[in-house]
Formats: sequence, C-alpha cells, structure tokens
Amino acid sequence: MPTTSAPHPQAPPKPTWDPRDPVRPLLRPTIRIRLTLLYGGMFLIAGILLLSIIYLFTAQTLGESAAKLPFEIVTGKVQPTTSWCELPVQGSGKQFNDAVSVCLRHQGDLALDDLLRRSLFALLGLSIIAFAFGYAMAGRVLSPLGRITRTARQVAGSDLARRIELDGPDDELKELADTFDEMLERLERAFTAQQRFVANASHELRTPLAINRTLLEVHLSDPGAPVELQQLGKTLLATNERSEQLVEGLLLLARSDNQIIERKPVDLAEVASRAVDQTHAEAVAKGVEIRGERAPAVVQGNGVLLERIALNLLQNAVRYNVPEGGWVEVGTETEHGQAVLVVSNTGPVVPAYEIDNLFEPFRRLRQERTGSDKGVGLGLSIARSVARAHGGRIIAEPREGGGLVMRVTLPI
Repeated sequence: MPTTSAPHPQAPPKPTWDPRDPVRPLLRPTIRIRLTLLYGGMFLIAGILLLSIIYLFTAQTLGESAAKLPFEIVTGKVQPTTSWCELPVQGSGKQFNDAVSVCLRHQGDLALDDLLRRSLFALLGLSIIAFAFGYAMAGRVLSPLGRITRTARQVAGSDLARRIELDGPDDELKELADTFDEMLERLERAFTAQQRFVANASHELRTPLAINRTLLEVHLSDPGAPVELQQLGKTLLATNERSEQLVEGLLLLARSDNQIIERKPVDLAEVASRAVDQTHAEAVAKGVEIRGERAPAVVQGNGVLLERIALNLLQNAVRYNVPEGGWVEVGTETEHGQAVLVVSNTGPVVPAYEIDNLFEPFRRLRQERTGSDKGVGLGLSIARSVARAHGGRIIAEPREGGGLVMRVTLPI
C-alpha cells in the first residue's frame, strides 16, 4: 500500500448537494432565485415607501380639513346619521362647529384605515405578480447559463465534441460561452493526443519487455547454465515482471481516467466472485481467509474495468494483512438506488490522516516508493480512476483494530 508524503493543499469546500443528483433541494440558492428575491424585494420596498408617503400626505390633508371647517354653523337643528358621531340636538353655533370637527376627524381616521387596508391588499397582490415576473425574467436572462451548464454536463460524459455556440448579443454571457468553447477545443485536442500516446506507448513499452522476458526464460531453461547465472536470470526476470506490471498499471490508469462510453449490464456479485477466484491461491499461501455474502447488484459499465477494481482491492487486502489469522470480507449489495462493493480486512493500523495518501500513485503506507514486492503502488489509484469513470466513488475508512474498509459506490 502507499506511503506517506508531503501534505496536500486543503481542498475547497464541497457543495451541500450533488450536482449529478436529479432531485435537488427546492430552496437551493441559485442565481435565478437570488435575482428573483432581489427584484421582488426592491419592488416591495419601493411599494412600502410609496404607500407610506401617500398615507402621510392623505393624513395631513384630512387633518387640516377637519381642523378648519369651510363653513360655520350659526343656528339650526342637526340629526346624526351614525352612532360614532355625537352631535348636540340643540345648542350654540360654536358647540355645533366643534362637534362637526370631531366627527370629521373621526371620519378621516376611518377613511385612512380603509385606505391603508386596501393599499396593503393591493401591495400584496402586486408583490406576488412582481416576484413571478422577476422569476420569469431572471430565467429568460439566465437561459444562456442553463445552456452552458447542459453542455458542461454532456462534456463531463466524455462528449468533448459538444459546443455551446451561443447566439445573441455580444455581452458577457456570450463572451463566457465563447471562452468555454475555446477551452473545450483545447481539451479535445489534449485528450486526443493522450489517447494517441497511450495507444503508441502500449506497443512501444510492452514489446521490449516481452522480448526481455522471452530471452531470460530461454536462458533459464538451459540445464547447463551455472548457478550464479540462473540466480541472476531469476532476479532479472522478477525485475522485468515488475516493469511489465508497472507499464500495464500506468496504461490502465491512463485509460480509466476517461468516462466509459460503451456500457453493458454488469453484476458486481459476479465481478467480486471472479476476483475472489483469482486471489484465492495467494490468500491460501498467506493464510488469509476470504469470506462474505455477495447479493446481486447490477450496474451499467465495463466488466473488465470493474473486475479490476475488485481484484486490486482484494489483492491489497490479502497482501497487507496480519501474519496469522487474517481475513478478508467481500460483500455486494444495493443501497438507496446504488450498487455497493465493500472489501474489509484485518491488517496493520492505518491512521485516518494517511487515508488520502493511499490513493496516490506510487505511494504506500510507511514504505518506500520502490522496492516493495507487494505491487507497484498503482492498485488503489486505478480503482479510484475506474470508479470515477463509472460515475461512482471509492471511500476508505480505518477499521477498528487494524485494517481498512473499502467501500465502492456505483450508480445503478
């Protein structure tokens, strides 16, 4: 397993929702919702200010009208028409004038209350219309961003030939879309060059190693070869085999960094069982028991690469185990609409801060980068790359008492 190295820079905070999840939080703070709240809030504040100004002006006007009557009662008889207006049946002109002023002020208060109530209802209705209108307008303004997002998701599925090609005015959004298209063009050229390099390297690196292995095997098969020469040949053959494993691991790691385009139904239980069969002899030689229940868990993907995940995890679990009485438990199941492969084992105690380093290429726990007979240090890196290529992830957790629990989650 990998060794420790210099600490990595702290990763940026992750979002509280999964961008790939079709069911997202209803109140996710999107730009559209923020623009809607900003537009509707500004309208609401402007409406409240306008209503307050109208109310103050109306109150001032009614107060002045009630304070100074445009007429003066000299004599006569008054009959009230409401219960709240108390006028004397008979009296002097001054008494009548004062009573009428009180009645007019009270009537003005009632009119202000009615005006305020009707205005609030009108403001509430207009606010709802304003928020709906703001939401629609924000969606229209941000529609180019939605197009950019959809294209980015398609590109994330290894469709690097997609382009946004946004039409419309030469504004900031079109500039962003054009810049994104230029970036995709460069990425497509880079990935094409990488695939071409991997294809060429597969041949150029494998051929000389295969020739060396053949020559060494031929010389070792000579019964008359000196003992020293046979020992040297075996050492060179082991070194050559390690180089072959390293080349195969590097090529597989380069290929698995891309999304899987051709997918077929693959049962993780069958994949795990095949990996157990391939690891059985090594486990018996090391005295490690392999156990566990494997329920059907069908995913869409590449069976060879998925088998590589299970095989790498099993080989690591067997090789990095306790000297006596060790075990490896392999299980598959479906959970919350996802297929899960779990590989746990006994082994040395792994500190929690070492977990991230285990997935880095050529790094092993408390060992040198080279010189280990347990592997080339690419097993977990390949497993993580293959899981990502299938839209899944792999999580490692220290097991109480020593060892690890590897949990691979893949979408069904």
